Amino acid sequence: MSTPTLSATDVSLRELEAESIEIIREVIAEFDRPALLFSGGKDSAVLLHLARKAIRPAPLPITLLHIDTGHNLPEVLEFRDRVIAEGGHRLVVAEVEKWLADGRLTERPDGTRNPLQTVPLLDTIAEQKFDALLGGARRDEDRARAKERIFSVRDAFGGWDPRKQRPELWRIYNGRHAPGENTRVFPISNWTELDVWRYIEAENVELPSIYYAHQRDVFQRDGMWLTPGPWGGPRGEESLETLSVRYRTVGDGSCTGAVLSTATTVGEVIEEIAVSTLTERGATRADDRLSEAAMEDRKREGYF
Repeated sequence: MSTPTLSATDVSLRELEAESIEIIREVIAEFDRPALLFSGGKDSAVLLHLARKAIRPAPLPITLLHIDTGHNLPEVLEFRDRVIAEGGHRLVVAEVEKWLADGRLTERPDGTRNPLQTVPLLDTIAEQKFDALLGGARRDEDRARAKERIFSVRDAFGGWDPRKQRPELWRIYNGRHAPGENTRVFPISNWTELDVWRYIEAENVELPSIYYAHQRDVFQRDGMWLTPGPWGGPRGEESLETLSVRYRTVGDGSCTGAVLSTATTVGEVIEEIAVSTLTERGATRADDRLSEAAMEDRKREGYF
């Protein structure tokens, strides 16, 4: 009997999967208290899927961490909680609201809370004594992330210095760190948005419903379709419209836009992405438009 051959696309996906699983196993072996950032978004869903595969059939020895802005879309939080309950995982939630309530943070004039995630993240790392954090960041998302290594050591203040990136020749990763430092690890760094969606299709990874086309009340601001919520709604001459949209990325509802779409299946989403000329952050994240180097500035401050 002949052995079935994988298509070129499947071979590429399996190579990416193997690399990611190797990285996750390296983290589990090398660090004492690793955590995995899990927002309920597509990249973190794929990362969790990979982590489960890496350690199967043993239970996942990694805490899940979510920095909750309080401005998340309800479908995403429902998905997050269901995944945690079904998987029996430990979840730590750092709520930005608590930092606002006790004065450690103050609301921004523009109402956007994504930039406020840094302080709760660093405080929680210190409180929980996490020495490594796995995240779903990819190099194709932003120029600052393109500079990032897979193992990225941060100083005692969470700061990232691109000049101190370590070489990673022949897939050799260096997780050594001094007391007080922690390491951010990006197992899907070499993936693209299209790779992620093809893997979701191949592995049948479940996602929140907002990633597929649905009817939603939206209004246009700065070229993006935003939806009203606790963060506010239309102002001035902005008006609500009910349109068929989907989300390419998940973040603070005040700065994460939807895209017009009729794609209701993974295959249809893949067809849309294949012809897109904008990354998902470039197309739908207002927080990355605050300055030319918005992402790099936030990374230097300790953001993921």
